[in-house]
Amino acid sequence: MKSSLGWEASYLGQLRTAVGNRMLITPGASAVIQDDNGQILLIQRSDNLEWAIPGGSMELGHSVYDTLVREVREETGLEVISATLFAIYSESRFVFTNAFGGEHQPIHFVFRVDEWKGSLITETDESVDARFFPADQVPERYHETLSDLTVFTGAVKLK
Repeated sequence: MKSSLGWEASYLGQLRTAVGNRMLITPGASAVIQDDNGQILLIQRSDNLEWAIPGGSMELGHSVYDTLVREVREETGLEVISATLFAIYSESRFVFTNAFGGEHQPIHFVFRVDEWKGSLITETDESVDARFFPADQVPERYHETLSDLTVFTGAVKLK
C-alpha cells in the first residue's frame, strides 16, 4: 500500500528543511485497535524496525481524526469506521529524537478504534509487519497508554 506523501513532501519534512534539527512541537494521532480477543494491533515500523501502535503526524489541512484514519490506512490497510479519543499526551517526558536526528515534543491524540473494517496488510511503505499481540507482549512504552485505556470512563486523560 502506497503512502500518500513522501517524507520530503510532508509537513514535517518541509519544516525540517526550514529549521534543521531544532525541537519542534508535533501534533499526531495514534490508534489502539483490539481484536475480538482483546489483543492489540502493532506494526513493525520500516524506518527503525520497532513495534508500535499505528499512528503518525498531522498534515496541513487535516484534522486530528483525519490523521488517525489516514495513518491507520497507510500502516495497516484497515479503514477506521469509528473511534473514541481517550488520551492526549504532551508532557516534555515524551520528547524524542527521530531516526534523522530531529527532536520532537509531540502532542499525541490517542484513540480507541471502536469499529474498523478491511483486511490487515502486513507490509506497507511504513511497516514491514503487522499483527495482534496479547497486551502483556506490547512494548513497555505503551503500558501507560493501555492502562489509561483500561480505566477510561469517558473523560479524556490529559498528560
